[in-house]
This record gives sequence, structure tokens and C-alpha cells, in this order.
Amino acid sequence: MNKRILLVFVVLLVAALGVMSVGVAAAQDDDLPRVALIIAQGGLGDRSYNDLAFAGLTLAAAELGVDVVPIESSNPAGEGEQLLRTAAEAGFDLVITLEFSHLDPLPRVAPDYPDTTFAIVNTIVEGDNVVSIMFDEHTGSYLAGMLAGLVTTDEDLERSNPDAVIGAIGGVQSSGIDVFLYGYLQGACAVNPDIDVLLAYAGGFGDPTTGRELALSMNEQGADVVFQVAGGTGEGVIVAARDEGFFAVGVDSDQDYLAPGAVLTSMMKRVDVAIYDVIRQAVEGTLEGGTVQQYGLEENGVGLTEMAYTRHLIPGEYMETIEEAREAILEGEIDVIDIRVIDDEFFTFLVENPTCDGVEELLSMMAEAEE
Repeated sequence: MNKRILLVFVVLLVAALGVMSVGVAAAQDDDLPRVALIIAQGGLGDRSYNDLAFAGLTLAAAELGVDVVPIESSNPAGEGEQLLRTAAEAGFDLVITLEFSHLDPLPRVAPDYPDTTFAIVNTIVEGDNVVSIMFDEHTGSYLAGMLAGLVTTDEDLERSNPDAVIGAIGGVQSSGIDVFLYGYLQGACAVNPDIDVLLAYAGGFGDPTTGRELALSMNEQGADVVFQVAGGTGEGVIVAARDEGFFAVGVDSDQDYLAPGAVLTSMMKRVDVAIYDVIRQAVEGTLEGGTVQQYGLEENGVGLTEMAYTRHLIPGEYMETIEEAREAILEGEIDVIDIRVIDDEFFTFLVENPTCDGVEELLSMMAEAEE
């Protein structure tokens, strides 16, 4: 086994949750599945995507009695095939990977282990024994963009300035990150067609210093709300917002507590719900390979936080506008662009024209193409 792969077989006490994750459960029912969770770039301790998924894993161990093991590597992208094969050969019945880049090796690996069910988050991989777990990140990010667009020029808010400028920082440029950014852009444009949305990529998920520098640069350009979609790198965005007096928007988990009052809200992507749900299905014998499981607004898979530290600052009409948009999305009255499913030419156009005018023109182009 590669020494860089860390198999956590010890008992882990998760104080915040009050549950325990047991790597090897001696008393486990032999009929229950053994579950491995491969941690993505950024690693455990990111207080975001990986940690939230781990919370779902530990909850499944506590409530369902399954044997669960997180697998962490210093290079989950480069060691993808080895990680997947190591988990399958170790006898795990369900192997869940959080690493987006495993979309490449998984189609090669899965057929070699027909008795193992694989699950991958954030992308679709075909295979008789592969479950794809997807989220409607674009819709939740649209709501976050609306809130940012409403707040940015509000003179009554201490952290806002008169400039209609906001920003968003992704970890790396990929469809799994861009789906957040362009949903955010579209939402902001829906409430303020004259807004400027600055977009940037940090080049990774474990570099808070770079996150802070990018956020400060955006703030210098007038952005008073910066959405971080960058895992551990994004903690630097939140620190910058806290220290320099502007707003950050967290991602994946409820990050509002990281800088109370400075994190406007977080776009929650409830990967913990999805991980627990998939394990529950495996326990019940209802998990089917070759399927895509979708988690959106209706399933409480995405959405904004309760805004415990900022809700009292935000005018009620802003929140009413966002709730009306949420209902309209559910009713199919608002079409939020999902960059993962549009034609390449449309996506290229949006990348080259990341403005409100660009979004409006793209929606017209897409409508014409459907006629």
C-alpha cells in the first residue's frame, strides 16, 4: 500500500457532532456494508466540502452501525486509480469518492470490481456499479448572487460600498467549480443588470494565503461581497473580509460562524445529506448502480443558511425577493444556467462574456436554439 495513503482505522471522536466514526467495528453485523470515503483535494480540516462529507459518514456510522473508513492522500488527483483500487481490494462494499478528477480513472477501475459499488460526487460516470451524486449548485448559487447583488450598494450596511461590484473565487477552473460561479453571476444580474462580477481562480484548494490575496485585490477593485468556492483556500477569503470590512459568502457547509457578521451567508451544498442517504440506501439494499442521484432545492440539497449573524442586518424585502426566486425556480419559472449541460459553444461564449449582458445574450441564444 502506498505510504502516502492514510487509512484511518482508529476511533475518531467528532466533538462538534457528538458521534464516533469507527474504522473497524468489531460488533458490526456481517450483513451490513463496509464503506470507504476517499477525501478530495484540500483534505480533512477544510471546514467545508470534505469536512461536511465526513460528517455524513460519521453520522451513518453512529446511526446505521456501518463500518466506515475515510481514505486521505496527499495527492488524491494524481493517485486516483490507486486509491480506488486500494479501497476495492480491501473489501469495501461501497467506495465513495469526493474527488472530481476521479471521473477519469473510475470508468477503468469499476468494471474490475463488479461486487463493489462505487459512488462519485459532482460528476456523472457511467457504469453498472457506479452511482453518480449530483447537486444543483447553480440554483443555490443563483440565490447567493441575488443576495450579493442586493446588498452591494446598500448604504445602510457598514460593509457595503457605493460600487455595484462583487466577486467570486474558485479553487480551480472546472465544471464543478464554474457551475457555482456562473449561477452566482446570473443571480446577481437578475437583481442588478448593471453589476460587475469579478471572477478568479486560486489554482488549488489548500492555500488560504492566495485566497486572501485574491479577495483583497477584488476589494480594491470595489467588490464588497466575495463568494469563495475554494475549500481551504477560501478561508483566506473569509479572513480578508473579516479584517478589511467587506462581506464574504461561504460555501458547502455553514461557514457563517467562521467570521460572524463578515460572512453574509453560505451557499450550502449538503454533501453530508447525500453521503448519509447513499449509505442508508446501501444498508437497505436499495442502492442501484448505473443511476444518478440529484440533490437540489426541493431535496434541501442546496440553499442559503439561516444567516444567524447577519439576518438582522438585511432588509426583509431582500429576503422576500430571494424566497420568491426560490419558489420560481422550483416551479420552473426561472431557468438558471447549468454550465455542465449546455453546448460547448454556449459555455465558451459565457466564459468570454462573464457579464450581465453576456448572460442575457446567452439566454436568448439558448431560447432560439430550442425553437
